[in-house]
Amino acid sequence: THGIGPLSKMLNIHNGNRFTSLVSMASKARGLHEYIVKVGGPDHPNAKIDFKLGDVVTTMISTANGETILLQHDTNLPRPYSLGFRVQGTKGLWMDINKSIHIEEVSKPHRWEEAKGWLEKFDHPLWQKFAESAQGAGHGGMDFFVVNAFLEAIKRNEQTPISVYDSAAWSVITPLSEASIANGYHAVEFPDFTNGKWKTAKDIFAIGDDY
Repeated sequence: THGIGPLSKMLNIHNGNRFTSLVSMASKARGLHEYIVKVGGPDHPNAKIDFKLGDVVTTMISTANGETILLQHDTNLPRPYSLGFRVQGTKGLWMDINKSIHIEEVSKPHRWEEAKGWLEKFDHPLWQKFAESAQGAGHGGMDFFVVNAFLEAIKRNEQTPISVYDSAAWSVITPLSEASIANGYHAVEFPDFTNGKWKTAKDIFAIGDDY
């Protein structure tokens, strides 16, 4: 959910859009075994486990509106922490790893520029309002906004910004990926958990500066 949650909101999943299918591929599994042998020795009971989870699982997800999402699960190999976000459209792209952005006809050709100025200029009203409260809340402050929005919706007896349909669609990626890998990396269709309601449902998450 760390990666797919924010992207779902960017792409209006279940608010005029939805996931339609995915294809997953997995590398061989080596990282966990090597770690167990290194820490516990070759005679450790877990050293005999034949792990099925590949060290890197790569999943491509298609959407009803024509976007594609590249999702990677990579927790068994050494690497610095990064969610590795990259968002790209017709006018430019932003990348989390190098904290850079490129805007067509604004940035120098074939050159990155620092994203900080752009992020400050177009900062969301919620970040401006709750930035101090969100400090240290986890995942760069994101945890504060998700939990706060959920609690405020419950207190007001309103629809929670992350719906049960969202939770189901994000969670089903794991078994669908497993099925795709087991079936020779074939495409697997997403269930429509909303039964068609995604076509007309309106997004309510972070629309203003309330919650």
